[in-house]
Amino acid sequence: MPRPKTKETLHEEIQKERSALEQFLSTLTPEQMVQPGAIGEWSPKDVLAHLAEWEQMCLGWYLAGKRGEIPPLPAEGYKWSQMSRLNQQIYEKYRNQSLEDTQRQFQFSYRQISRAVQEMSEEELFTPAYYTWTGKNALVAYVAPCTSEHYHWARTEMRKGLKATQKQV
Repeated sequence: MPRPKTKETLHEEIQKERSALEQFLSTLTPEQMVQPGAIGEWSPKDVLAHLAEWEQMCLGWYLAGKRGEIPPLPAEGYKWSQMSRLNQQIYEKYRNQSLEDTQRQFQFSYRQISRAVQEMSEEELFTPAYYTWTGKNALVAYVAPCTSEHYHWARTEMRKGLKATQKQV
């Protein structure tokens, strides 16, 4: 999936991929939403918590940049090379959360990130090093992977995982 080159395209990609993900999720029963195996040991519910947490991290990075701060990337105590550990920590944090709470968090987080992207300027999104914390990258290099690209990944991987799980039954 090529990275968007305009704010309008980014917003359209976010909406398109989110809509496709929600359409896929609407085909699942509440029982399927909590069944492990969608992606590794994760249930679809766990994937939603994962997506919401990454949206929140992205929002945190963005807001820190607006305040002139440099946030820990990707999260406090983690390096980019430790993403599997970070993702496991996210799973552990939310795995016992109810489906209803996770779905509320998933929707709330999306509204927040969507609103933030709408408020971002073209210059903020596409100027390399606009914020110190982005280094030589543009902000879009962080926003797209935490939104549209992540939604696409989640839908694709869950579809494969659930298909494999159903074959085992």
